[in-house]
Amino acid sequence: MEASLKRNPVVKPFLKWAGGKRQLMTELKKYIPPRINCYYEPFVGGGAVFLELQKKHAVINDSNTELVNCYQVVRDQVEDLITQLREHQQKNNEDYFYKIRELDRATDFKEKPPAFRAARLIYLNKTCYNGLFRVNAQGQFNVPFGRYKNPNIIDEAVLRAVSKYLNTNKISISNLDFAKVIANAKRGDFIYFDPPYDPVSDTASFTGYDIHGFNRGEQERLKECVDQLNKMGCKVLLSNAYTPYITELYKDYNQVKVTANRAINSQADKRGKTDEILVMNYTVGSCLEDQFDKSIILSQ
Repeated sequence: MEASLKRNPVVKPFLKWAGGKRQLMTELKKYIPPRINCYYEPFVGGGAVFLELQKKHAVINDSNTELVNCYQVVRDQVEDLITQLREHQQKNNEDYFYKIRELDRATDFKEKPPAFRAARLIYLNKTCYNGLFRVNAQGQFNVPFGRYKNPNIIDEAVLRAVSKYLNTNKISISNLDFAKVIANAKRGDFIYFDPPYDPVSDTASFTGYDIHGFNRGEQERLKECVDQLNKMGCKVLLSNAYTPYITELYKDYNQVKVTANRAINSQADKRGKTDEILVMNYTVGSCLEDQFDKSIILSQ
């Protein structure tokens, strides 16, 4: 099992992200095993859980190519990133926002330098409406200007602290399918899945964080991965919407209903308190640390 790493409070998310776990962190941490080998997070998003736990050995991944590029740039080119963010901060206004937003409509956008693309993502994230990251069917960012008076576009201390953490520990960053990410997981590893949520109604679906979407076929493929990891002896925790479909899909696993405050949503009336589910393949008691080695992997 890995030794404890002294937590740095400045290491925290540098992006706002829909579905992020900052508001649920106190409750969520109650269900995370204290002693693990390698930490996996195949849907890292804004990284709230990953950056809260600050494990020495971790594998993070996301299907959003621009998001993964951002993490890699924070790790490898943080000073260049900060320099470009300062320029965005100086020029920020509505016209400038739309000029920067339109850049991914160009065919050569993916050929732009990684730090340039990462600075663009952070700038748009901090200045767009409600901090919502959403792309259209062509993968183009399409959220309008947020009209904030003094947006916090650049937090140099946080960016440098996250960069140091990524560089001084064994952290792997990838842009793969979630099933490929966990292919090398072993007994004693811990995997936290935070996929795009099952919609709570026919009109509530929002899968615009990247062009691939995440339908119920993908939810069922994810369940197959959970079953596989369970049989291997890995510890698995999964977050999702508290819907009849999800509770039935994971009926053979331990389930906990929790309430989260959601401040980011494409519809204002969908923000606020919402029910979510935590699914796990281990038992959690009042003395989790003492019980961890004795926890029973659920049989399938």
